[in-house]
Formats: sequence, structure tokens, C-alpha cells
Amino acid sequence: MTALALDAEDPVLDAAHRRMRARAREVAPALREAALAIDADPARMADHLDNPAFRLFRAMGIPERFQDERYRAEVKGLPRDFLAQMICSMELARGDAGAMFAGPAPALAGVVVRTLGDERQQAAFYERVADGATWAFCAITEPQAGSDATRMQTALTPADPADRSGDWLLSGAKKYVGNGSRGGVGVVFAQTGNSPLSVRAALLELPAPGARGEALDMIGLRGARISEMTFREVPIARDRLLGAHLPATRRGMWGAVTAFYGARVQISATAVGLAAAVYDYVRAERRTPAPAAERRVLETAALRIAAAARLVHRTALLVEADQGRGDASALCKLEAVRLVGDVTRRLPALLGRGALLDHPLLEKWTRDAAALELMEGTSDIQRLRLAQDFARSGAVPAGGDPVPAGEGG
Repeated sequence: MTALALDAEDPVLDAAHRRMRARAREVAPALREAALAIDADPARMADHLDNPAFRLFRAMGIPERFQDERYRAEVKGLPRDFLAQMICSMELARGDAGAMFAGPAPALAGVVVRTLGDERQQAAFYERVADGATWAFCAITEPQAGSDATRMQTALTPADPADRSGDWLLSGAKKYVGNGSRGGVGVVFAQTGNSPLSVRAALLELPAPGARGEALDMIGLRGARISEMTFREVPIARDRLLGAHLPATRRGMWGAVTAFYGARVQISATAVGLAAAVYDYVRAERRTPAPAAERRVLETAALRIAAAARLVHRTALLVEADQGRGDASALCKLEAVRLVGDVTRRLPALLGRGALLDHPLLEKWTRDAAALELMEGTSDIQRLRLAQDFARSGAVPAGGDPVPAGEGG
């Protein structure tokens, strides 16, 4: 792929992380080759399951102790930390973001299981996704409540009303669940009572009686098979409730919030990779020397992409060092999504008025970029989060404007 400022050396990346970038960059073209076919028919994946980019993406998400020889060979000599995972996501998205999300992988559910699951639960989950043909899902958002835990309606009730220490029944509905229509294993968040600590996560293997998933008619990121799921008294064994070995304060939504911090950075990395893909493509397709004004558009895009990539790298380090850095991940997603929106709006025009008709990949990427805005919190949600954190820091009095130094008394 065409070089751009994204390829300049970031001092944060050591030799090992540069190897990670090179390895992901090596297999990313396989995603682009499959991109339009997956977008046209995201339900037909049998022909794509052996894609080398899928194998790498999956291997990066499976902890080493649950890997077999295939996956160990795939990531031999590569770093496995959060920064390496974000580098991998960015480079694969530079191949094609929609295709990247189409492959079977642990995804967000894997983060929740690693955070809340005990060793047996983690083993059960990763053994399923390691087969290379099982998609994972993470069901949090609800049709009426969004991801607001205080309004969550999906419930876990005791199978035996007289025994809350036994098995459970899961009932409710979830919406906007990645791979919910075809997932074989995943996590569902539900209420077990009325207290703030009553939200729990259940490990669910499908098919299961009473569980149903249906893909939504999506325009962007069609390969992700965003779905709606319904549950009607689905049996949940007691040992499939995650977090029993953890303090009550860390069993439910704490795990979801922790996962969201990392997921925002992943969406940010994806957005930067997608922006780089558009830049690469437009620069390669130009047949005539660009006027000065158009060169400035390209140069500005390249510099912004490089800056956003560095922001992703540094945010990944912050999140891994301190999972409480929600402000950093919110700012990162806000900037990355703004970038990819600007790039997909402005750069295709450099190829002429009919660019989106003449270049199907550009048309697809424009749709995919719009979908990223809605994933893991919209830009307004990120702004609200940042404003709340800023107010709590004391820099802004509650309900008021910032007080300049030396005033306000």
C-alpha cells in the first residue's frame, strides 16, 4: 500500500511493535480482496474463513495459554500487549474495516470474559472461538434503554424461585449486537435484582432453547452482522455467571465499562486505519498532477492521519496502564471518528464528481465510516463524558463556566 505520514516512525513503537505493524500490513491486502464480496453478502462467509488476516486478528485476541500450535506460530515473535493489538487493528482496517469485523474472533466478548471470567469460564469461551468458525457476541445495549444499566430490562431470574444459588433463566432483548445472528458463544448482561450491583454477565453458548438472533439491515460495516437478540427463559447454569470469584463491586457493569475503555480505542484504531485506506486509494488513483489546493488537502489529511495514529498508540498505553482512563479513550474516539468522517467526505472528491460511483471501495468506506460514529458511544456521548470528567476535576464548577485563575472570590 502507498506510503504516507502514518508510516513515519513513532518513537513509542519499539522494534517488536514495528514487527507487529509489518506483519499486519503483510496480510491486510487479503481483507481488501474480500471486502466487496463480504459487503454484498455478509451471511456467506464459508469462502472467507481461511483468510490470513482473520487468523492473525483471532490469534491476537486469544490469550497464549489457550492457544494451540497454529496460533502460537501465527504470533511467534510478536508482542501481545494492548498496544500491539491496536496496531494490528489499525493496519488490518487499512486493508478493510468491514471485512476485519466480519471474521470469527473473540472481539469485545473476549475482553469481558478475560476481565470477569474464572479460568474454567475463559477456557470454555476460548476453546469455542479457537476453531476459526465460531463468532463471539457481546450483548449489552437494549432497544429502549441503550447501554444505561439503571434502565436495563433483560433479567436473570432463578430457575427455582426458592433457590437463588442455583441455575437461572434469561429473558429480555438486546439490540445492535455484533454477530448476534450467527454467534456461537458470547456474553449477555442482565439484571439479577434491583440494586446497582445486581447487573451480571452470563456466558451463553448458542444455539440454546429460547434464544434467537436476527441480523439488522445495515448500510455500513455490513460484515459485522449487527443484530437484535431475544431471550425467552433461556437456561443459564450457575457456573456460567461471570464474576462469582470477584468482589460484588467488580462483577457486572464494572466489567462492561472496563471493556468499553478498550473498545473505544479499538474503534479509534479502526477509524484511523480506514482513513489511511481512503488516503492510500485516492493518492494511488490520481492520474494527473494535483493543483496546489488539492495537494494541500492530501497533505493535511496525511498529517492528521499520522497524528491520530500517534494518539491511538499513546491512548493504548494509558488504558493498559490504568483501566480507569475513560477520558483518554473518549477523547481518542472523538478525534479518530472526526478524522475519518472528514477524510471520507473530502478526499473522494479529488477523483471527480462521480468518484463514489466509479470506485466501489470508496463508496463502501464512506458507509463504513458513518457506522463507526455509532459504535461504543457517539461523539456526543464522548463529549459528555469528557465534560463530566473535566467538571469533576475542579477545573469547571458544577453548572458554571471555567473560573480564570485569580478570580471568583
